[in-house]
Amino acid sequence: MADVIIPLDVPSRDQALALVELLGDQAGFYKVGLELYTRAGPGVIGDLRAMGKRVFLDLKLHDIPNTVARAVVAASEWEVDLLTVHTAGGAAMMEAAARAAREAAREEPAALRILGVTLLTSFTASDVEVTWGRTILSLRDEVVRLSELARDSGLNGVVASALEAQAIRRHLGADFLIVTPGIRLPGGEAHDQSRVATPGEAVELGADLLVVGRAVTEAPDPRAALARVYEELAAAHGPGAAPRGAEPGGGRES
Repeated sequence: MADVIIPLDVPSRDQALALVELLGDQAGFYKVGLELYTRAGPGVIGDLRAMGKRVFLDLKLHDIPNTVARAVVAASEWEVDLLTVHTAGGAAMMEAAARAAREAAREEPAALRILGVTLLTSFTASDVEVTWGRTILSLRDEVVRLSELARDSGLNGVVASALEAQAIRRHLGADFLIVTPGIRLPGGEAHDQSRVATPGEAVELGADLLVVGRAVTEAPDPRAALARVYEELAAAHGPGAAPRGAEPGGGRES
């Protein structure tokens, strides 16, 4: 069964840790993105690790290869589980990130996995064409192309919408990690994202890890909303299914 990551898209460390306390043993995997990292610094990662939580550091690195490699080493020292780089940074940058993660894994007990960000879920086809300066056949084909580049560069997986997950899985196989944002409960709002799916739809299309944000964090009762997410996942895969794409002990804590 796919596992769930809760994004801590809040403006302060105190608010982030309050949400983690509220969800308690319902959630064991959290995303730290640009806003929280910029406001609270890497210390918030240490806070989460001290609470026994896994961390997805979503900084979407895009810089020269040496700079990105050094950032990967720094993330590994905080025992981060997942870290993102932009596939648009190119093969040399992604290869440097993957190499740095492998070298760090020889010295640290936790293995950092590097994910390539393909196309942001806020992007439409016209957005991509304006940005790339060329016509594309489809968003799906472009995401698959970038996913293949990420794999060939040594990355462990990609971040992509559920609408492209099935094609990625078909082209890149079962072992390539697919992390899917833009997850909404049935009837929920899409907000500022163009390519969204329900939890059940996402896992049926091949996603391993689901980033479930506002559907849970902005719900009147976040614990009840997260329980609904797990119910959808159980219905999609059947009760007792193990989380896909997660290391042992990486799902909900007991």
